Amino acid sequence: MSILLWILVGLIAGVLASFVMGGVGYGIVGDIVIGIVGAFFGGWLFGQLGVHTPFSGMAGTIFVAFIGAVVLLLILKVIRGATRRR
Repeated sequence: MSILLWILVGLIAGVLASFVMGGVGYGIVGDIVIGIVGAFFGGWLFGQLGVHTPFSGMAGTIFVAFIGAVVLLLILKVIRGATRRR
């Protein structure tokens, strides 16, 4: 996959995950980073669970990245909430 496709997948997954998690996003660069890291995390998570994406091609890649980004944002939200309580 070319670097431009990675950026596109990261942007789409990051923006969608930010909207689902109730935020307004982290800016274009932040959403791309969240989406790309989410893609790696989602790929690892799907592999560990032994499940496959219900879609093929680019849609499947975006789906896995989206799920990974949502989980990543959930973890970040929990960590931020834990640090604010102290």
